[in-house]
Amino acid sequence: MLDKRFIRDNPDVVKEAVRLKGVDLDVDELLAVDETSRKLQQELDQRQARRKALSKEFANADAAKREQLRAESNELDRQLKQIREAVDETTTRLNELLLITPNIPWDQAPVGFDESDNVAIKTWGQKPEFDFSPLDHVELAEKRGWAEFARARKVAGERAYALSGDLVLLERALHSYALDLLSGKGFTPISVPALVKEGPLVGSGMFPKGREETYELPADNAFLAGTAEVALVGLHSGEILDKDRLPILYAGISPCFRREVGSASRDVRGLLRVHQFEKVEQFVICEADPEESARWHAELLGSAEQILQDLGLHYEVVECATGDMGLGKFRMNDINTWFPSLNMLRETHSCSTLHDWQARRANLRYRDTDGKVRFVHTLNNTAVATPRLLAAVIENYQTKDHEVRIPQVLRPYLGNRETI
Repeated sequence: MLDKRFIRDNPDVVKEAVRLKGVDLDVDELLAVDETSRKLQQELDQRQARRKALSKEFANADAAKREQLRAESNELDRQLKQIREAVDETTTRLNELLLITPNIPWDQAPVGFDESDNVAIKTWGQKPEFDFSPLDHVELAEKRGWAEFARARKVAGERAYALSGDLVLLERALHSYALDLLSGKGFTPISVPALVKEGPLVGSGMFPKGREETYELPADNAFLAGTAEVALVGLHSGEILDKDRLPILYAGISPCFRREVGSASRDVRGLLRVHQFEKVEQFVICEADPEESARWHAELLGSAEQILQDLGLHYEVVECATGDMGLGKFRMNDINTWFPSLNMLRETHSCSTLHDWQARRANLRYRDTDGKVRFVHTLNNTAVATPRLLAAVIENYQTKDHEVRIPQVLRPYLGNRETI
């Protein structure tokens, strides 16, 4: 969320962010509720101070004065009850509005309302050329006995899948390679819970807007997270970190769950858009310095590009438009990877800088060299998310004999085999 003082001092800037991101928020209402909230709190403080003073006066008062003070005290109690109720109601509404207030987007981000307005800023590699009719990943996996789709749907419903045999080993190889790569760059591998409470979902910015995308377990007052980012934000929520601990670099691995509401008309075949998947997530907590954030954004983006280059996959990097980058993002770059079966590029990575927007929600702070307590900056980017990236690998590396050539970088994880 944004600092309330920033909103008061820069209402036009916030209104412009609301417009650019297409958020349904009345900034004037937010400002009015904030003003009411501050006035009510002032009234509450004044009456509480008077109530405390009455107690002291009562001890030294005569009988007649005590009766008068008792009447005033009763009236104050009545007023305090009303004001506290008004404060609670106003605070609740103010928090609701603050939680949907967008971050101010990067001034160089393309202006637009969805992914169609994203701008490609880099391409790498070549599309594979086949001297045969290539199969899509579903046909290839079923022909080789590497996946069960129909049987998995009997177990779990639509968009379910079960991988088997060599395809499971190839998937594990992708994740092991990503963890080794990030470990070599100073990231700490960490497995995190996929089962989370509501607090981390609010703190990471997934709630309230993303509630309909999230699987809920009402009996346990818990939810299934759609990314390790949720738990990684939550791990340090409420803490004040020492500056010398920063930056904190995590390579978070977890199962991820998404309902994918409203995506029925998109790419849903096979492994492209599923409800459950595995992901290694890059996550950074750093000092509240825009230049430091920009440096880490470049690092995270570079690691994702290195992974795709090591895998030899054709991709493009896009600068995401203001309306596509989400509520909390300052800057966002997607990486789209080539899928021969679709004859197009599809998103496999998403790199985001959020400045202190998440940290304020999660109350995640550090003490700087001057002893001042400040909110940290957070960033995240995909390293490897399967099975979508897995589908890209087998489609791009298939042979006419319906085998799959293993990218050189993955062979050590598969006994140095060249094909599966």
